[in-house]
Amino acid sequence: MIPSRYLSWAMPATLFVLLVLAALSLMIGDMALSPARLWQGLLRQEEMAALVVWQIRVPRMIVAMLVGAALSASGLVMQAYFRNSLASPGLLGVSSGGAAGAVVVLACGLTAYSLWILPLAAVAGAFVATLAVIALARHGTGTERLLLAGIALNALLGAVTSFVLSRQTAVFNRQTQILYWLLGGLEDRTWEHVLMGAPIVLAAALLWPLGRPMDLLSLGAAEAQSLGVDVRALRRRLLALSTVLTAVATAVAGTVGFVGLIVPHVLRLLVGPEHRRLVPLSLLGGSAFVLACDLITRCVGDIRLGIVTALVGGPFFLWLLRRQT
Repeated sequence: MIPSRYLSWAMPATLFVLLVLAALSLMIGDMALSPARLWQGLLRQEEMAALVVWQIRVPRMIVAMLVGAALSASGLVMQAYFRNSLASPGLLGVSSGGAAGAVVVLACGLTAYSLWILPLAAVAGAFVATLAVIALARHGTGTERLLLAGIALNALLGAVTSFVLSRQTAVFNRQTQILYWLLGGLEDRTWEHVLMGAPIVLAAALLWPLGRPMDLLSLGAAEAQSLGVDVRALRRRLLALSTVLTAVATAVAGTVGFVGLIVPHVLRLLVGPEHRRLVPLSLLGGSAFVLACDLITRCVGDIRLGIVTALVGGPFFLWLLRRQT
């Protein structure tokens, strides 16, 4: 039984941590800004500070928050869908599909024509992967067949990505672009990237009312059905929302792993399994986690966001496996 005092403080504490990290993300960088100078930049009272804050750091901060919220919420959805706290957004090949789509357009040099080509290709690849998994699973919502189809498709898409990358050895710039994108990152994010991430807000708003149905689904499909939940419709909706969240996050930040595994699981341990509480906390907690990891990339230097999340998430995943055995 989780003490009620923890539940009452969970939301304000998470929001406070997020605000502190957001402030630090605006202050830390190649040109450090003091709190006073940051305030002047926010009010556009100093030209250089205003340029750094509004054109470089605010878009990067917002994209980091959107990506973290999307991946964390998607992980929460997958854990409810499969009734397994070790489930993550990458299980069904959505991230691999997005990566494959992006790698193909990068290898073809199409990204030189428009900033939107890369994210659109990543989103298209993610949705194609989801549809392929559903088709391979035949019945579309059977969790066991869906999971097996996702594992198989992940392996296939990983092979496609590796093959395309191996064919770019003669074009160093493209190979570097592909590697950097596959490792995830938030460098050089602009207001256009913020606009690309806008569907995350809509998907999160649609996910919010599904907290109670997800609680019932966690009891089992038969139990949820007996309590008035249309399980097939709910699973379709959850799968669609998870795909949108993961696809858009992958499109604007590249491949960033473990966020959807770590954040929802930690929050479930802290505040319990009720999804009406976990959904908003996962959105805020995921934003805070990615902001923190992005700050590490800035402080350490020459390290990609996906590497940082993996360095944190890998040991945590092993700990979870040991804890459940």
